[in-house]
Amino acid sequence: MAAGINKVILVGNLGKDPEVRHLEGGAAVANFTLATNDYYKDKSGNRVERTEWHNITAWRGLAETAEKYLRKGQQVYIEGRIRTRQYQDKDNQTRYITEIVADEITMLGGRPHADGQNGSNGNGEQHAAAEAQQTFRQEPELDQLPF
Repeated sequence: MAAGINKVILVGNLGKDPEVRHLEGGAAVANFTLATNDYYKDKSGNRVERTEWHNITAWRGLAETAEKYLRKGQQVYIEGRIRTRQYQDKDNQTRYITEIVADEITMLGGRPHADGQNGSNGNGEQHAAAEAQQTFRQEPELDQLPF
C-alpha cells in the first residue's frame, strides 16, 4: 500500500518576525506564527471573521532565509507538512504542539518597506511587487533523496 500524504498549503500574514536558533550541530531552525482568516455569516446574517493561528517551523537554509527576508505582517504562501510533537513542561506534564514544517515559502505582496510595511502605493508599484515575489525551498537532506 502507498504511503500517506501530508501536505499543507497556507496563505496568510506573519504574526511576528521569525525567531532563529542554531542547534549544537549547526543547523538553524526558525519559528514564527502565521494568521489565516475565515469569513462566515452568523444566524443574524452578520459577516464574522475568524482568525486561525498556525505555528510555522523552517529548518537550515530556509530558516536563515526566513530570518533575512520575512517580517511581521508580511503576506506569505507556505507549503509544508503537519507535525505534532510532545514535550514535558516545567510541571512535568506532557504537552503537545502542532506545527507546520515549511518546505517552501513564497513572499507575496511586494517587498517590505524600511518601516516594516508591505505593499504598493498604486503608483506603478505592481510591477515591483511582481518582481518581489520570491520563492524559497528547503533543500532535501541526503537521506531524503528518492534514489
